Amino acid sequence: MEAALGRIEQLVEAGGHHLVATVNPEFVMRASQDTDFARVLESADLCLADGTGVVWAARRQGCQLGAPVTGVDLIPPLAAMCARRGFRLFLLGAAPGVAEEFASRLRAEHRGLDVAAHAGSPDPADDDKALKMIRAHRTQVLLVAYGAPKQEMWFDRTKEHSGVAVAMGVGGAFDYLTGRLPRAPAWMRRAGLEWMHRLARQPWRIRRMAVLPVYALKVLSAGK
Repeated sequence: MEAALGRIEQLVEAGGHHLVATVNPEFVMRASQDTDFARVLESADLCLADGTGVVWAARRQGCQLGAPVTGVDLIPPLAAMCARRGFRLFLLGAAPGVAEEFASRLRAEHRGLDVAAHAGSPDPADDDKALKMIRAHRTQVLLVAYGAPKQEMWFDRTKEHSGVAVAMGVGGAFDYLTGRLPRAPAWMRRAGLEWMHRLARQPWRIRRMAVLPVYALKVLSAGK
């Protein structure tokens, strides 16, 4: 977590247009079939291991990863860092009202944090409105909650017009951080079983998680 925060801070200071991707096994399997998504992930300046499945696979390949860094866990200390450094933060996505509520909470928790929010949409027809708001805010750190791969593809499509230094796709994180969706108990998160809790509460996820056994077999067959 500390290394991720430090790297994001460096990227903001460097300027330009940087993508931080929170990669889980579903991302990996999607990218194996979707060349555009694979290209965007390969071009990201920082890919975080969002879940134990990626940490496990990386270790089998000889990489030294200490622990997962999930988007939902990263956001609170990231907001604190933005407040401390004076970085302007923008929350984009989720259902109407969710990002705005979360922005209000962050302002209350972090004195001096400059944070704005807009639900928006990944539809290209809605790009102009979102980009006007982001540019007017002079956003430096952007969190996009459209779900993968829409959120990563949105930034790839708009980055040259956004003026944003760092963007990170965060999926349903705003819903968890506003309490709309309960997170798994701490012991389940420590054991790498948060996916099971999410599946129990959102059975529709079974369609997305169907790729996990294939992912596991690919990891096991790859060796080191």
